[in-house]
Amino acid sequence: MVLQNLYNHPGPAWATMPSTDRIAHMYTKSLRHAGHTRRFEIREAGGVWEALARHDDQVVKQARYDDWHRVERTLHSFSTEVSNLEQAGWVLD
Repeated sequence: MVLQNLYNHPGPAWATMPSTDRIAHMYTKSLRHAGHTRRFEIREAGGVWEALARHDDQVVKQARYDDWHRVERTLHSFSTEVSNLEQAGWVLD
C-alpha cells in the first residue's frame, strides 16, 4: 500500500529522533457544520498507532493498534465517514 511505503520511509529529520519521541500524523481530517466539529486522526508514536474520533471536544473513539491491517481498516472507516459527512453538508476545515 502506498501510505505504508511512504510512512515506512521517514525523512532525514526522523533519523536523529529517538523512536519514542516520534509522533507522525498519518491521517487528520476536521469538518464543521452548524457550529459543530468532527475530527478524525490516526497517528503513530513509539511503534503503535492511535486512532481518535472526536465530536466537538469529546473523544468518541480511541484505540491503539500494533497491527497495520487494523490501521488500514480504521483508515478506510474514517475516510468513509468523512465522505458521508461531506455529502450531508459538512465542510472540511
